[in-house]
Amino acid sequence: MAQTIRPAGSRPSSRSAAPRPATGSLFATDGRPHPLQEALMAVAGILGVVAFVTAMFPSLHLISSWAGLVGILTGAYGQYISRTTWQRFGFIMGMGSSGVGFLLGMAHGGLFGGVIT
Repeated sequence: MAQTIRPAGSRPSSRSAAPRPATGSLFATDGRPHPLQEALMAVAGILGVVAFVTAMFPSLHLISSWAGLVGILTGAYGQYISRTTWQRFGFIMGMGSSGVGFLLGMAHGGLFGGVIT
């Protein structure tokens, strides 16, 4: 609709616009460092791996449920402040494995199972 309303002489010339360089990257990166987001992505990923691996052992339900819960919350906050597709991909992977670990940990005894009677 904006193209039909714009006057004929206001359209920019295609000769004056510089072509955008092709990055060749699968993920949309902006070329700037994002240390907070990358640190949160690493924490969410590590907690996701810990939660997922410890969920396979029912006696380690405290570790898997707590690591999963903290991993989900860390990943959710990181997803909220993420800047690039690469970071969002990492956060989704971390939150997914944290979620699986959290749910299996809850099924095996929960956050306080056996500690508080």
